[in-house]
Amino acid sequence: MNKKLILLALPVALVGLGVAAYVTGFLPKAAAERKAATPTTAPNIHISVSVARVTPHAFVETLALSGSLVPREEMLIGPEIEGLRVLEVLVDEGAEVKRGQVLARLVPNTLDAQLAQNEAALARNAAATAQARALISEAEARLKEAQNAITRTRTLKEAGHVSDAIFDQRESAFKLAEAQLVASRDGLKASEADRASIEAQRRELVWRRSKTDVTAPADGVITHRRARVGATPLLASQEPMFRMIEKGEIELDAEVPQAHIVRLALGQKARIAVPGNGEVEGTVRLISPSVDPATRLGRVRILLGKEPNLRIGTFARGEVVIARGTGLAVPRSAVLFGKSGASVQVVENDTVESRPVTLGLAEADKLEIRSGVTEDTLVVAKSGTFLRNGDRVRPVVLPRAVADGR
Repeated sequence: MNKKLILLALPVALVGLGVAAYVTGFLPKAAAERKAATPTTAPNIHISVSVARVTPHAFVETLALSGSLVPREEMLIGPEIEGLRVLEVLVDEGAEVKRGQVLARLVPNTLDAQLAQNEAALARNAAATAQARALISEAEARLKEAQNAITRTRTLKEAGHVSDAIFDQRESAFKLAEAQLVASRDGLKASEADRASIEAQRRELVWRRSKTDVTAPADGVITHRRARVGATPLLASQEPMFRMIEKGEIELDAEVPQAHIVRLALGQKARIAVPGNGEVEGTVRLISPSVDPATRLGRVRILLGKEPNLRIGTFARGEVVIARGTGLAVPRSAVLFGKSGASVQVVENDTVESRPVTLGLAEADKLEIRSGVTEDTLVVAKSGTFLRNGDRVRPVVLPRAVADGR
């Protein structure tokens, strides 16, 4: 039985060995044929790259800013006297007013009564002054009479016709007349001083009476009204009766980073976009001399002038023209910034070459190149790290409108 199994297995083993030998000889041969068919060197591969042509361009460099609309000069208007109730309010918010125009009136009754009392005091003083002058005239007459009497008495005494007692009596009468004259003159001075005091009080009352009309100190537009009929405004109150924009002039109060504020100058033109009102032209009027140490921002005021459609407190954004010039332009995306500075990737003879460049003015999507490239030079439109010096590329020149970002 075992001999039969061995005889049957022997032919199968021989067939397996034959197949293995065939396969072992065939595979190396096929591998050798494929290796012979593969080229020893790979051909150069050209990558298509979008390039832009360096062209002249008129640059208008701008600085973007935003902020709120505020009055150029805000005036706080209130009463110059206190203790009087509001009798009448003649203007409301939004009214355009002229210098000296009456905005509100206060009740003048108390001041009118005080003026009447002052007039009565002046009349009494006038009578007292006239009486003092009459007393002076009378005292002067008595003094003259007493002086004549003592002169005569002195002569008679020297002749021995008048006793010492009579002379002493005449001398006492003379001294009394002198004292009465001095007192009369002092009375006149006191009366005149009283008159000066009463007249000063009258001037103050007249001034206070004139201030019962609250007037506009300049031409402008009323923005806030707090005056109410029957109320008694106080000078110490923090809230005035009216707030007014002088001449109706409005500005944009904006903040600018410290790195850019140094490029601003008074008089530079600006265009400010106000939601719902379109664009408004303005001028740089004020540049803050200081920068907030916490935010590193400086304040700038853009004068927009008198614009009836503008409302203070409105948010607005715009741009200021900080420089103009003509130079060679490349897309902003074509410039690389590294530790050694700015550079572009130039394509010449289908080969990429990195070149350092000097930048100038800037617009939203363009940069001025002042050195490093010439007109009509082809630069990679979107430079990046996937291209290196010496790479072979197939340049595809972008249309001008696409290169300009339009």
